[in-house]
Amino acid sequence: MSNTDLIIRNVRVVRPGVDETPLADIAVRAGKITEVGPGLDAASAREVVDGGGKLAFPGVVDAHQHWGIYNPLDEDTETESRACAQGGVTTSLTYMRTGQYYLNRGGNYSEVFPEVLAAAKGRSYVDYAFHLAPMQSSHIAEIPSLIADHGVTSFKIFMFYGSHGLHGASNDQNSFLMIPEGERYDIAHFEFVMRGVQAARERYPEYADSISLSLHCETAEIMTAYTKIVQQEGKLSGLEAYSASRPPHSEGLAVTIASYLAHETGLPNINLLHLSSAKALEAAVLMAKTFPHVNFRREVTIGHLLTDITTADGIGGKVNPPLRPREDVEALWGHLLAGDIDWVVSDHACCKEATKFGDDPTDVFAAKSGFGGTEYLLPGLVGEGRKRGLSMRQVAELTAWNPARRYGLHTKGDLAPGFDADIALVDPDRSWVIKPEDSESTQEYSPFRGLEVGSTVTNTFLRGTEIFADGKVNGQPGGQYVRRPSQR
Repeated sequence: MSNTDLIIRNVRVVRPGVDETPLADIAVRAGKITEVGPGLDAASAREVVDGGGKLAFPGVVDAHQHWGIYNPLDEDTETESRACAQGGVTTSLTYMRTGQYYLNRGGNYSEVFPEVLAAAKGRSYVDYAFHLAPMQSSHIAEIPSLIADHGVTSFKIFMFYGSHGLHGASNDQNSFLMIPEGERYDIAHFEFVMRGVQAARERYPEYADSISLSLHCETAEIMTAYTKIVQQEGKLSGLEAYSASRPPHSEGLAVTIASYLAHETGLPNINLLHLSSAKALEAAVLMAKTFPHVNFRREVTIGHLLTDITTADGIGGKVNPPLRPREDVEALWGHLLAGDIDWVVSDHACCKEATKFGDDPTDVFAAKSGFGGTEYLLPGLVGEGRKRGLSMRQVAELTAWNPARRYGLHTKGDLAPGFDADIALVDPDRSWVIKPEDSESTQEYSPFRGLEVGSTVTNTFLRGTEIFADGKVNGQPGGQYVRRPSQR
């Protein structure tokens, strides 16, 4: 074997679709995996890393992050991608929209998206791409050019933004969304977004499988009414109050509306994001049976799997949809083990303490929504999953293969010749306790504080370059923007 850049020896290779984890070596040249097998000749390799019998996973494709929502995008790209590397995440798919937060501006994506790309360029330690949200009618017209010119193939709808705020009830949505006067961000707009995405799939049939629409499924009117009830009664506080103010049937109803619209518009590639409750999953599974021609994908977050309204560390755990009671957490695990979930993500949104909490740090309704956690995604899922009977093959599928296939990242998601050499080494038996100060993220707190994680990411490789080892992020930012669909 000549001109080999790297050989990772003595690892148990975890692959999607393969139940066994055989002890083998992985050879890398020019950023790609060239060979996987036992006893590879390391004599001509420029670098050899002994994996010590650890599990080797495909680098995680964290398909749901929010760089730049609460901090400048250029800063988040650097610091939060370091947290990615720390947790074995080698590709971040981060959501971006116009309006308040993010770049804090309106306008067409022809003007906005080049600013997004410029702010992130050269700063990320991991590969990255963006999902974009069509917030106004002109954005729908831009979908074909976003696909052809920028390789953006995934789009998003926030179903509750039309009449409910990011952090709670709001009566000033047009100002928040920064959309043109006379336009509404409502169910009719959602329908037209779906028609626009489907028209783009028909225009670019060679890309159609990689073009999809994701939906944050909560119903604004339900949440506004229940927020008023919870606040007026004053019986609940903290995360329990916030969960009750955004009740699970709000998710189920939104899933049902979204699914019928997909049926009506003929758009098959629908992703139901961060489903948080038994009722949300009930609706999602029912809709898949009702509309078998719609190719649904279902997502849950590591936060909703690892913690609940009583175990999370305070109102720093405020997120949308909310953390739920323990019975909902157990329902999510039941669906995960049954194969009803397609991928697990972090929904990472770094929100520093000064931004997160209001004047009264005990008032959950005054706090901002969202928190970080990408660094806990892979070790948390391996650790907790092993206790519950989740196979390592399933972990590889849930964290890498499935999101990579859906979102057009065809060079990602497997440890096989021809794929990018994105690799995470995991010690499945080394446990640790989460301390926010140990994170590479700039977020000073964590709702996961004090949680014991049953496995540890020890090494992360991005396209054959070791970017995390010995508890430290290595080198300079080498992550690249990935145009989609990427070609192997």
